[in-house]
Amino acid sequence: MVESKDPSGFPPQIVKQYGVTKAISVAGPTEADLQRSLELDKFLVDSGLYESKDEAVKREEVLGQIDRIVKDWVKQLTRQRGYNDQMVEEANAVIFTFGSYRLGVHGPGADIDTLCVGPSYVNREDDFFGILHNILAETEEVTELQPVPDAHVPDLDISQGSVLYNIDEQTVRSLNGCRVADQILRLVPNVEVTGFLGGVNWALLVARICQLYPNAVPSMLVPRFFRVYTQWRWPNPVMLCAIEEDEVGFPVWDPRKNPRDRTHHMPIITPAYPCMNSSYNVSTSTLRVMMEQFEFGKKVCEEIELNKSCWGSLFEPYNFFSKYKNYLQVDIIAADTDDLLSWKGWVESRLRQLTLKIERDTFGMLQCHPYPNEYVDTSKQHCAHCAFFMGLQRKQGVAFQEGQQFDIRATVDEFRQSVNMYMYWKPGMEIYVSHVRKKQIPLYVYPEGYKRPSVSERRHKKKQVGEDDTKPNKLEKQASLSPGRQKSPPSDDSGKIETCSSEGNLKRKDYESSLNPDRVEKRGRVSPSSEEPVSPTENASTGKGTASSWRGQLGTYTKVGDKA
Repeated sequence: MVESKDPSGFPPQIVKQYGVTKAISVAGPTEADLQRSLELDKFLVDSGLYESKDEAVKREEVLGQIDRIVKDWVKQLTRQRGYNDQMVEEANAVIFTFGSYRLGVHGPGADIDTLCVGPSYVNREDDFFGILHNILAETEEVTELQPVPDAHVPDLDISQGSVLYNIDEQTVRSLNGCRVADQILRLVPNVEVTGFLGGVNWALLVARICQLYPNAVPSMLVPRFFRVYTQWRWPNPVMLCAIEEDEVGFPVWDPRKNPRDRTHHMPIITPAYPCMNSSYNVSTSTLRVMMEQFEFGKKVCEEIELNKSCWGSLFEPYNFFSKYKNYLQVDIIAADTDDLLSWKGWVESRLRQLTLKIERDTFGMLQCHPYPNEYVDTSKQHCAHCAFFMGLQRKQGVAFQEGQQFDIRATVDEFRQSVNMYMYWKPGMEIYVSHVRKKQIPLYVYPEGYKRPSVSERRHKKKQVGEDDTKPNKLEKQASLSPGRQKSPPSDDSGKIETCSSEGNLKRKDYESSLNPDRVEKRGRVSPSSEEPVSPTENASTGKGTASSWRGQLGTYTKVGDKA
């Protein structure tokens, strides 16, 4: 507890302390703050970011149906284990919710994170991922069912620490999702005002701001969120409460004892025992991207507070494909949509490793920005596929030598080999990693056509010091993806990126021709000197082919001009 002084002479007011430090300010909102909160709420409503009553009811119905299914499943298993009729009747399973739904900060279409707790004689491998999976697969209403038995399940506690005795670490992680949600609700004042952010990491960051400004309204919390985290000295951890040591013996986040914890770049610690870093997957590159966006949000909020801008400026879409001059394109292919669903989930969960490997092998000089959106070329219907992209740029503010190259062929091959270790791999499951320039980005990533950067983005870009696009870009590529392939002669550009795809060395423009024949003609105008033989595996004019015909077409590319 802390005391707040009252200038009127009345006895000091006792203010409750939330979190590990005192509040920065206990001031309440002004009339202007309240008005801006109303404007923010109106913007969110008009943008369709609140769930409708019908959708809320539908969620309750779905949860009820899942609850009935798991209860019947447990009774069935109990009977199969040979227990008597009374035990079968009393056998039960319970569904708990956690994540954004439990916190009440989910939006339309958001998923519902659930935890199933059942008797100790029900096992995870055969019963949960086997029998229950089959029951759900046969349920007519269930679509896109994908088991992930090796997932790193979020942390949780079902309120009392005693439930953690005599259980394995995977079960502890499963339980902690619910415990974390409950702890956030307990440790944060006025938690209902933070309903416009979702995801446990973002929820924890927002919760800390709510602790530091316990009487603030949404229009006050948003600017303070960006103000605090632009100044945060990472890797100092964000914590809602002190890390709890417990006699149960599970490891907790402690960089003094655990060497792996010292490598974390942006620790956001969960409040329930055993306390873990919920953002262990953040890399130096992704932290850089987030810090840039925190700074952008801070500047926009300052303009909103000065009535020079509106809330819509803060929510303008991020124009990823205008940000960088170089990209990695990761194409994922499978024989059919069912195989693609499982294969894509596996590859997507491993994309972080590609970012880390590139940072490792270039000593942090080549930075990656993985983009979470997936893209599908709707004109290519004969093969199940999707693509992800990563932005690439040289580390800013560091001097480099003329002629310096980034050869990441071995890095990409190592990543592909690790991905191809997938336990459930089937013929037709393929992955290809390609380096493309900004002008080579396929048109299908722009479903509504190419859009120029927004006004606020351009204004922010002008203010940035050392912006990548304000300097001549020194990254260039070579037509060299097969490990045994001869490198192209160096161009006048002083820096290059080389990627590899060991299974193919046919030209990328063959692949592009199967997606969009007009694109090849446009590519030729960009670099008329880069003529290469066309692959015979697919007719570019018809675009017909099979999954196998893609194998060689995502390999190499011709060299393009120096300008982006």
